[in-house]
Amino acid sequence: MNLFLPDELAACRKLVDLAVAEDLGRFGDRTSRALIPADQTASATFVARSAGVIAGLPAAALVCESLSFTTLIEDGSAVSAGTRIATVSGSLRDILAAERIALNFLQRLSGVATLTRRFVDLVQGTNAKILDTRKTTPGWRLLEKYAVRMGGGTNHRLGLHDGILIKDNHLAGLNGDVRRAVMMAREAPGNDTFPVEVEVDTLEQLNEALAAGADIVLLDNMSTDMMKEAVRRRDATAPLTKLEASGGVNLQTARAIAGTGVDRISVGALTHSATALDIALDFGA
Repeated sequence: MNLFLPDELAACRKLVDLAVAEDLGRFGDRTSRALIPADQTASATFVARSAGVIAGLPAAALVCESLSFTTLIEDGSAVSAGTRIATVSGSLRDILAAERIALNFLQRLSGVATLTRRFVDLVQGTNAKILDTRKTTPGWRLLEKYAVRMGGGTNHRLGLHDGILIKDNHLAGLNGDVRRAVMMAREAPGNDTFPVEVEVDTLEQLNEALAAGADIVLLDNMSTDMMKEAVRRRDATAPLTKLEASGGVNLQTARAIAGTGVDRISVGALTHSATALDIALDFGA
């Protein structure tokens, strides 16, 4: 069982190693060593305490790789409270040492997947896709973006290295010249395989971006009326250009934003504001 891409698996191994070192230190689990015989075995079950979408089972499997770990559902599955997620068996000391680390991965990533699914469900029936951003936990970006996919969302660029997004602070260095920025980004060596996206916050800037041939235009903090007008202008002059809404997107506004006709909605909250899903490890469940 492994839904991780190779880079995600490598990143997770590093995080697991860090988490184990952080929790067990040089001396291991002092409490279990004092109370639990070395040869005592047990089995336990990871159980959802609340409804949500599960993500992170491959990470939990890595944490529990010295044990027998069996998944009962797949990542991306919607669960209700009481759903059994996976079982683990083997040395009781090892189970207790792995418990919190595995739960931290499962709870965090399932929280991201759960929040993503809520946004995705809100925009069903429209053309809009829900995208993540770079507002991720340092070191956890690959795993959090994996969780977004498990929730039904779409990954934006991974980092500064694999996408072109001309933002307002870039434009400030060019005196706000949108056309020049798009041209320079497109003509720079090595950029020919990447779509050029530019952020705008006025309809005048939108006109410049469309005229410059931007592949994607990010509509930053625009009202829904402005977004509708942006869609109208795009349809009339550059129908192949994608429009992306960003800024102030939440569960109360997502549906209305999707209704304007934009193609993409990027939501930083998917990763920076997701609440961990309540999951526990129960013995005898």
